[in-house]
Amino acid sequence: MARADQIKALFRAYAGNEDAQFISVALQVAADEARRGHSKLAAELRELIEKARAPAAPRARARTLPLVQPRGELAELLTAQYPQHPLKHMVLSREVEQKLQRVLLEQRQHERLSEHGLAARRKLLLVGPPGTGKTMTAAVLATELKLPLFTARFDSLITKFMGESASKLRLVFEALKITRGVYFFDEFDSLGMQRGGQHDVAEMRRTLNMFLQLIEQDTSDSIIVAATNHGASLDTALFRRFDDVIRYATPDEAQVDELLRNRLAMMAPADLNWSNLVPRAVGLSHSEITKACEDAIKDAILDERSSISEKSVLTHLQERAASQLHN
Repeated sequence: MARADQIKALFRAYAGNEDAQFISVALQVAADEARRGHSKLAAELRELIEKARAPAAPRARARTLPLVQPRGELAELLTAQYPQHPLKHMVLSREVEQKLQRVLLEQRQHERLSEHGLAARRKLLLVGPPGTGKTMTAAVLATELKLPLFTARFDSLITKFMGESASKLRLVFEALKITRGVYFFDEFDSLGMQRGGQHDVAEMRRTLNMFLQLIEQDTSDSIIVAATNHGASLDTALFRRFDDVIRYATPDEAQVDELLRNRLAMMAPADLNWSNLVPRAVGLSHSEITKACEDAIKDAILDERSSISEKSVLTHLQERAASQLHN
């Protein structure tokens, strides 16, 4: 039988996703068994090891580790969290909701699709103005699929790792093969924007091309979500790298009404006139409306009132609208 130190080494390698170390220790176990005269067991172990490291061997789905956190260099590139934002808490257009429901359905039934040689949607491009729900969508997908959410900001990555960006990107894409999760790349198109000298621009564009190539080549089980505020300026050729393009917009009147009621429900007085609030909120993003509602709730709490006032909500909506005009 394997020695205690070998068993512990196997477990450490498995827990750390260190495949090469796991194979090395397993070979040592097989060699020990051969020296002890257990030739049949040693042969079986070697056969299993060879199957495990054969390139053509079917890969098991990457396992999701509880409370996983990036380590080493990855800790500077990714942040991990376990969000609790179910889809039902989002206020979305019918088209966007249907597309997200489709992604969730295919992910939950990925094995059935795989049996027929089909792959579930997992590479998504989210396009729309700031505050319309793109970041929340990544959190919702992670929540609904019970996966960790890993977030990488491209502008930060480029600023910090100019000249090393391509190698850092490869690290991220290696990570998503090992640990299944939702990987959110926010403002990825910032790589194509001019910042600094000619060398810097060339570097950023090379990195953007590398990012798109890595997405196209990726065959992992993780969900890749890229978001942009500048869909109109993107080359439509890059859309083919994604399984689906989901477009977001500021909420219409019906969505504004639903959003206000959702955010203010706990502290809204019975006589609150919702029809007065909706027109003042139309044109604002989901995020701005939510913040205005939160400000009105804060006013009520600080004034030691049990409900919000219509005047307070209107005031904060108007402030948000004025701020938007000046930006």
